[in-house]
Amino acid sequence: MSGSLVVAMAGGGTGGHIIPALAVARELAERGHLPFFIGTRRGMEARLVPEAGFDIEWIEIGGLNRVGLARMLKSACELPASIWRAGGILRRRGAQAVFSMGGYAAGPVMLAAIWKRVPMAVMEPNAMPGLTSRKLRRFIRRALVSFPEAADYFLPGRTELTGLPVRREFFAIEPKPRDEWFTILITGGSQGSRTLNEAARASWPLFKQSGLRARFLHQAGAASADDLAREFAATGMDGGVTVFIQDMPAAMAEADLVVCRSGAGAVAELAAGGKPSLLVPFPFAADDHQLRNAQAMERAGAARLVPDREMTGERFFREVGVLAADADLLRNMGAAARAMAHPNAARRAAEILEEMVPVHG
Repeated sequence: MSGSLVVAMAGGGTGGHIIPALAVARELAERGHLPFFIGTRRGMEARLVPEAGFDIEWIEIGGLNRVGLARMLKSACELPASIWRAGGILRRRGAQAVFSMGGYAAGPVMLAAIWKRVPMAVMEPNAMPGLTSRKLRRFIRRALVSFPEAADYFLPGRTELTGLPVRREFFAIEPKPRDEWFTILITGGSQGSRTLNEAARASWPLFKQSGLRARFLHQAGAASADDLAREFAATGMDGGVTVFIQDMPAAMAEADLVVCRSGAGAVAELAAGGKPSLLVPFPFAADDHQLRNAQAMERAGAARLVPDREMTGERFFREVGVLAADADLLRNMGAAARAMAHPNAARRAAEILEEMVPVHG
């Protein structure tokens, strides 16, 4: 193929939306295309996109799903102007395709793409697609999904199971041979999770009494890490509690079991690393998509699911004990997770955009 494709990358708010979109943008740029972003100044795209060296254009919009009435009304009032501005950006930039990762910033751009008749592809990382993608499904040319279940929400013949772009370091993780320590990696994301933090704290006496040689690697977030670290150190158990784990692939490589939330990025990393997991979905996620992700992982035999309201110290200890006692089960869970991995998601996304809009020099 010769010539360049101008692609508007839509979506924002959280790193979970931006980081995969950046991976696709890098792939497009390496192929000689011209990706640029449309987002908001309040989302993480405002920092991450310029740091990555890509252009970004601004619109003003907030969320509409699972937000308070005041925020919803403000977003509804912002929507017409945001669509108008996004349409102007698409026209001025000569966008030939829109690639949406979802998030509240994607809605106006997708609506503007319909208005300007710019073909759209969406990457839907959750088992339950986002509200905007569901509402606009008949206008979506291609839907790139991470779970087979998500295909049911799009028009027949327009979906492909591509997975979500994940750093190469996760795919390089080797299966961990069992040693004298059973290492548990706990992470509620960069901000931590109150539920996981409290369950871990309540479980320490149980682990200590049990005689199980458990080692903890715990990313607790800024709000709780200092107190938890002091309390953990007093137990005399192996491991530690930290605010943030900088090298997550290395931490995951050390772990026999990962205990975490079930956002799209987390489950994609678990699959890439081939790691068995105990998943505790965040109960207030939009459309309950974390629950759907965890259910899909559990159905595949890659994880065990514990509802947030049931994740106590005793339940945490009991679940870990069952898994620690069954090496074959853990090995099979890891293999099932690895079978769900998609190492070439960004490349395939770029290829699909090229197929959608052939460009000739």
